[in-house]
Amino acid sequence: MSFAEKLDYTIEDILALPEGERAELVNGKIYMMATPNRLHQKISQFLSLNIGNYIVKRGGDCEVYTAPFSVYLYGDDRTYVEPDLSVICDIDKLTDKGCNGAPNFVIEIVSPSSRQMDYMTKLFLYRNAGVELYWIVDPESRRISVYHFSNNTFEAYSFTDSIPVGIYEGFEIDFSTFNP
Repeated sequence: MSFAEKLDYTIEDILALPEGERAELVNGKIYMMATPNRLHQKISQFLSLNIGNYIVKRGGDCEVYTAPFSVYLYGDDRTYVEPDLSVICDIDKLTDKGCNGAPNFVIEIVSPSSRQMDYMTKLFLYRNAGVELYWIVDPESRRISVYHFSNNTFEAYSFTDSIPVGIYEGFEIDFSTFNP
């Protein structure tokens, strides 16, 4: 059966993709990923630096990873994602291949091609996998949707707000300092 005819995929199919092609795998279904644009990358860098610097200053045990970084949410061969940012506090989940299990904190930066995936598919996927905190950063609407799965709350912010990072008490990221 050819790649185009196959209906159920595994991590082996992801690993067999030609170099440079990226995809995610959700319950055996492949989703191809587009290359992020400059604004997407700039937001990713802004968030990664803020979170990483905070962890280093506080001597924290968590680690921040930016895409492409492999996350095997359920430890199986049918679900594999590459969140834009992953914060993992349980270092035992980390291997040379990536993260086995749910990160504590995940951030997805919306692209035109990822809108439905980020707002629907991944929202439910991350919640069900045990992610504590999920941010959806939407450059088009200049909004940040914050889902605290650990306490079942939702908050919405804009690019002019300071946003509390719920897994660290007292830590906020001031989006008004972001210069696109």
